[in-house]
Amino acid sequence: MGNKDNTGRIAPYHNAAGGWGALKYVALNLYRERVSAGNLNTLLSQNQPDGFDCPGCAWPDRAHTSTFEFCENGVKAVAAEATSKRVRPDFFARHTVTELMAQTDYELEQHGRLTAPMVYDHASDTYQPIAWDDAFGLIASHLHALDDPNQAAFYTSGRASNEAAFLYQLFVRMYGTNNFPDCSNMCHEATSRGLPHTVGIGKGTVTLDDFELADAILIFGQNPATNHPRMMGELRECSRRGAAIVSINPLKERGLERFQDPQSPGEMLLNSATRISSMFVQPRLGGDFALIKAVAKRVVELDDEALAAGRCRILDTEFIASHTVGFHAFARDLRSESWHVLLEESGVERDQIERLTRVYVNSERVIACWGMGLTQHQNSVATIQMLSNLMMMRGNIGRPGAGLCPVRGHSNVQGDRTVGIDERPPAQLLDRLEQVFGFTPPRAHGLDVVATIEAMIAGRVKVFVGLGGNFASATPDTPLTWQGLRQCALTVHVATKLNRSHLVHGRDALILPTLGRTEVDLQQGVAQGVTVEDSMSMVHISFGINQPASPALLSEVAIVARMAHATLGDGQVDWLARAANYALIRDDIEQVFDDFHDYNARVAKPGGFHLKVASRLREWVTDSQKAQFIVNAVNRDTPIHRARARHGERLLTMMTTRSHDQYNTTIYGLDDRYRGVFGLRRVVFIHRDDLGMLGMRAGDRVDITSVWDDGVERRADGFLLVEYDIPRGCVAAYYPETNPLVPLASVAVGAGTPTSKSIPVLLHPSQGDHHA
Repeated sequence: MGNKDNTGRIAPYHNAAGGWGALKYVALNLYRERVSAGNLNTLLSQNQPDGFDCPGCAWPDRAHTSTFEFCENGVKAVAAEATSKRVRPDFFARHTVTELMAQTDYELEQHGRLTAPMVYDHASDTYQPIAWDDAFGLIASHLHALDDPNQAAFYTSGRASNEAAFLYQLFVRMYGTNNFPDCSNMCHEATSRGLPHTVGIGKGTVTLDDFELADAILIFGQNPATNHPRMMGELRECSRRGAAIVSINPLKERGLERFQDPQSPGEMLLNSATRISSMFVQPRLGGDFALIKAVAKRVVELDDEALAAGRCRILDTEFIASHTVGFHAFARDLRSESWHVLLEESGVERDQIERLTRVYVNSERVIACWGMGLTQHQNSVATIQMLSNLMMMRGNIGRPGAGLCPVRGHSNVQGDRTVGIDERPPAQLLDRLEQVFGFTPPRAHGLDVVATIEAMIAGRVKVFVGLGGNFASATPDTPLTWQGLRQCALTVHVATKLNRSHLVHGRDALILPTLGRTEVDLQQGVAQGVTVEDSMSMVHISFGINQPASPALLSEVAIVARMAHATLGDGQVDWLARAANYALIRDDIEQVFDDFHDYNARVAKPGGFHLKVASRLREWVTDSQKAQFIVNAVNRDTPIHRARARHGERLLTMMTTRSHDQYNTTIYGLDDRYRGVFGLRRVVFIHRDDLGMLGMRAGDRVDITSVWDDGVERRADGFLLVEYDIPRGCVAAYYPETNPLVPLASVAVGAGTPTSKSIPVLLHPSQGDHHA
């Protein structure tokens, strides 16, 4: 772990997560972004009832009893918006797109806020200013020129507000398509598609209050200290009162070892910390399904033993009998399952499975949390359903202190789906849109992210509109994605800052700069608030407080409304009136979705309101009107199995992951301090024994190729090997640098999510002079 290269260093980080290290990096990012003294006060309004919702993660807020409701990575997100650095038209005049393409994602991020709408000019290979009306006219002319509305695709980032997302889906469906690729397609889609078959709705069943009552918290495939740092406060309190916290993740993450709360004077002054996890389980990549099934099998065995001995049952037989169907078939499948297969596929020893099972059965109230470590695999839907099965076995759904807790990524990715961003819209939504707005919505399912890329490559999608996000960097199989975008007749990106997607453009291309969530949104002199839904189905309103980065910026709502106005006119919907008063959009949402009744009144209350989650109330919106146990077999015919049969132990399984200095594809800095990486990003974390097996050493450079059966060479070159505590046969590296290794065709069965956590790869000694 003492490797160095000419651009960075590898050195163990011995401190707890959070604490003084977090405060240091908060100060560093505020300095790096040149945040003005006036904008520093923004932090005091972050996640407050009269302030703005964090533009980062979707972790919910407490009742705002603390002055400070922000975390390190939340500050990075806010600093990126509140920066004093600007990308003005003269910047584009000085830099061709070809020149900008040579810059790293980090360098692009550092240029600052976009200030004016821009259109691509082929002759000069630069972006040039365009009037807003002309930009919307260009979009409308391209949409009108298409032979079929399905030749356009409309991407949505999870930062879009409920108001912008609802207006967007209304505009696009009135235009005539359900092509709604969105960021959920790449992250928690397995949750959204898997849970409705078990508990009836693709959302979590817990609120923050349940964490105060839980006896055990199982955390699958999640790194909260980096991705949801405010969750660490909840985990700290759970640990201090004696709840068992189990981290189930191939990587032993520092934040789940120990945490120093920056809001605890005692811990800060004494430089002490709180232990978080009482147990670590490290399954091999893709092994979670077998591990969860093994625990479920052991629960049945323990219940059989208890029944035979006349002791209290382990299963919650009353819940199973009253609220579920399919248990007997599920139990038969568990009893017949091979322990050898479960142990081999999970990569976890039998005694550790026994200890994990004992934690589960000895805890009356259990919460199961998960992130993309469960959802970005071929068998992710089955894994989510198996976890749901396990929780139902002991009645851990729909009672205080227990439940399912998918931890979403971006701040409103769940809300966007709730208000209609869905390429597979339910008939009930389309019926209500037709009833309220008097048009006939398209009924055919549209394209998700992967299908959109395939359609662009095939020439079937010719116009791409991105409401936020960084599609070119976030998506799999990077060269193919770029090929698809470049074949489009028009690409449009709504954004706050320059990113890679603006440089991988269609024949015509627009960059439309928008207000950030931290900024005052004045419409006809009245400040507008936007609403978001967090991971636990709380809906609250957000008001920006900073002055806009440029007077030329439009809000996301205004951009969507003016696109719709230019394309469709005002025959059925007065788009511009809604752009002037967001309360009118909330009235529309209320008419379409019953759970949003009294929307404007309820969201005006401090903290907002909780959307009904039927499964939390033990109401099951399934065909049987019961929660449903689902039987799924261990899949031993996966791309990993087939590749290993050809290449032996040299075939490794790679997961992509974030560094601590990034959020999704946004690179704030070049350090990943909890993993001991400083000043570089092209690294591969690998087990010591795999280094020996390959005849390599920590500090060597390697090129990576993925193994797939389509004859396409996929590679990423110049990575530094870093010895790490990760299961044998598994490696990890950061995205987006490793997204070129994810085959477009490798997706989750039933969800279409790219399998970014289970990529079969080979490592080769590096052939070039690369820098990390």
